[in-house]
Amino acid sequence: MTLLDWLVLIGTTAFIVGWGLWRTRGERDTASSFLRGDQDLRWPTIGLSVMATQASAITFLSVPGQAYEDGMRFVQFYFGLPLAMVIVSAVFVPIYYRLNVITAYEYLESRFDLKTRLLGAFLFLIQRGLASGITIYAPSIILSAIFGWPLEPTIIVMGGLVILYTVTGGSKAVSQTQKQQMVVMLGGMVVAALVIVWRLPEHVSFGRAVDVAGALGRMNVVSFDLDFQDRYNIWSGLTGGLFLSLSYFGTDQSQVGRYLTGRSITESRLGLLFNGVLKIPMQFLILFVGLLVFVFYQFNTPPLLFNQPLRAKVQATAQAGEFAALEEKWTRVQADKRAEAERYLAAREAGDGSAEASARERLQAAARTADTVRKEAKAVVSRALPGVETKDSDYIFISFVKDWMPSGLVGLLITVILAAAMSSIASELNALGATTTVDFYRRIVRRDASDHHILVASKLFTIFWGLVAVSFASFASLLDNLIQAVNILGSIFYGTVLGLFLVAFFLKHVRGNAVFIAALISQTTVIALFMFSGIGYLWFNVIGCALVVALGLAIQAVMPRAARAP
Repeated sequence: MTLLDWLVLIGTTAFIVGWGLWRTRGERDTASSFLRGDQDLRWPTIGLSVMATQASAITFLSVPGQAYEDGMRFVQFYFGLPLAMVIVSAVFVPIYYRLNVITAYEYLESRFDLKTRLLGAFLFLIQRGLASGITIYAPSIILSAIFGWPLEPTIIVMGGLVILYTVTGGSKAVSQTQKQQMVVMLGGMVVAALVIVWRLPEHVSFGRAVDVAGALGRMNVVSFDLDFQDRYNIWSGLTGGLFLSLSYFGTDQSQVGRYLTGRSITESRLGLLFNGVLKIPMQFLILFVGLLVFVFYQFNTPPLLFNQPLRAKVQATAQAGEFAALEEKWTRVQADKRAEAERYLAAREAGDGSAEASARERLQAAARTADTVRKEAKAVVSRALPGVETKDSDYIFISFVKDWMPSGLVGLLITVILAAAMSSIASELNALGATTTVDFYRRIVRRDASDHHILVASKLFTIFWGLVAVSFASFASLLDNLIQAVNILGSIFYGTVLGLFLVAFFLKHVRGNAVFIAALISQTTVIALFMFSGIGYLWFNVIGCALVVALGLAIQAVMPRAARAP
């Protein structure tokens, strides 16, 4: 990175953090204000805060790599989100406001009993506590590898910054900071897309770039195939994605805490609907940036391994010669693929259908050859370094940024990744601290504590979870794909929690004992399916929720009358 990149990175990050702290200066230092702000935010801030909470650094690292390797079909994951925003706005928000809750799980006690409330809160703490570690680890390990930054200091600095302004300013500082972070994130990705198109060969227009992507199977936006083993199709998106979004936005405190800062029900609803309208276009944009990187590398030779530090380790082993031979072969294969891409565009430009079809087949064959060489290289890496992770899709976008972006824009896009990391982590820490304080400490340990005592406890629990996240990040290892890892983790727990809330809302005769047993059985079943079945993870949200509802009804029906209460 150049001096200009460092100035952009440090200056933008300092401005965002400073802005959040400055906007919340002089706020009332009470427990309620710290945990949920002063409930005076307008819908644009709420909407951007909700979007920023979900758009972690993993989004900007993994999603472009997902598109590079698998095309645009991941966008189907979000197809159920707009409908979920309507349902959450119509059902969840009014109930939370009427009960004046700080956390979503307080409602479960008022509807069922204490043990059900604690179960819901506990499942949230497990899922979000682990996810917060991945959220810190993801950008740290990749930035460390690509730029040579020491891993531990990178994790500590990132975690320390977030803990600082989260503990100092509380919920309102998080929301105010996220507004600026979201603007930087979206602006950075638009700039990235424009620069990639500018970097393409002069004769490859935007439309021709899309043609090449389509010829190589990357414009696979929608699939209508009903395949339960397939993670991404329109059916899993509209059902599993709907249930996941309902769980996340309706019951996950990291999101509930964002829209409960609104000055009214209307402001909160508008903020959620704003997210519902913009989320799919935003994800499409991020995926499309990855698609453009893919097209760019059809006309420029990409690295055989995007994880360059891993390549350096292989070169120090006995397999170095074998790997070097594959790199030479890779260069030739890429040259052949570029020639086939040029022929395909020429045939398409000439309007010769037969020549175009033939050229497309040759281009696809050249791409398959390149994929084979990549697989051979990864096999060599596995032999050279047994047990090492060879999947490098999370390195694709950041590697491109480092190698091809102009000075200054590298710093901007690194800022995008750090801003995304800090926005998600801040919401997670605020929610973890609030849930631990409100649902466990204040409810069980110190029911008679003063407001000041609860305020101090809230800050200490926030620091505690920040340290847990930093510690977990320090010892974590790179997963198959970070965006999938977080979504899988959520899908394992979200269905059960959503089932608790749906029973609470709509099945008034089902009581606490029945739904508690149903939730335990449901969670155990989902974990077993995750470990021993090949079902796509989005379906876990549907299965977990359906089991809680069905079993809750069945258990309530067979329970002895005396045992049905509470």
